[in-house]
Amino acid sequence: MDKMLALKMFVETVRSAGFSAAARRLGIATSSVTRMVTALESELGAVLLNRNTRNVSVTEAGERYYAHAVAILKAIEEADATITDRGSEARGRLSASVPVEFGRRVIAPRLGRLLDRHPALEISLILSDEIIDLLGERADVAVRLGTSMLNDDVVSLRIGEFRRWVVASPEYLAGRDRLVHPEQLVEHDCLTFAYTTTEPHWSFRKGDERIRVDVRGRLRSNNADILREAALAGRGVALLSDWLVGEDVGKGLLRHLLADYEATPGNLSSAINVLYLPNHRGSRRVGAFIEFLREIIGEPG
Repeated sequence: MDKMLALKMFVETVRSAGFSAAARRLGIATSSVTRMVTALESELGAVLLNRNTRNVSVTEAGERYYAHAVAILKAIEEADATITDRGSEARGRLSASVPVEFGRRVIAPRLGRLLDRHPALEISLILSDEIIDLLGERADVAVRLGTSMLNDDVVSLRIGEFRRWVVASPEYLAGRDRLVHPEQLVEHDCLTFAYTTTEPHWSFRKGDERIRVDVRGRLRSNNADILREAALAGRGVALLSDWLVGEDVGKGLLRHLLADYEATPGNLSSAINVLYLPNHRGSRRVGAFIEFLREIIGEPG
């Protein structure tokens, strides 16, 4: 048995929650994955996965083995990178975790230029609004908008910033008093992020003036585009990133309200951060991706 191949198949089966899904991601037959994982269990004398007709789950022994297997595969990948990823050219696979809508709207339309610029670079783009474990998820780099949860095991690099706009559709605003001060938001149906279990509030700043507004509304979501679509449909007032609604405002589909104020949901910042593990310092792959991000963030619009 090829032990390294068996580890890869086992890890992918756990991540994919099934043999068939793992086989599709690995580009091999399902029977090959099943056979290799079964052989691994026989060699270890332990059941790593529970099987039934509907799904695959990890046993207690499997969870312990999975953690070690991920660490082993990552260590081998990093060992290879010390040779191949420190030259003048970016090469190899780069796994990047980016927020869903930021990835779709800002990164994806421009990703071709990064690939053209670095022909030996392979990109695996993971769209997720969750704060992931870079090591556990095998991600080389993560992009996070706003405040990042930092620790000594992660390098955080601020590469830019954005603004959040209070927006609503002309249809929603028709017949309502003109919104000129944040405190008037208590009279409106606000579309809010479900990023916390507490009641949402929006913070505003204008010079020395600081205002907190406890907003209320009938719709909450953890996805920015859901809130954008609701705002476009006239369902209320939303606080959304300029890169998400700038085009809608330009077309007159949404109106930018309270433009004299800096606004954030809760105490979040407006920073665009890149996170990576300390052992990726000097990585040409990571450096190329950061250079690409700085470039597109600095472009008008």
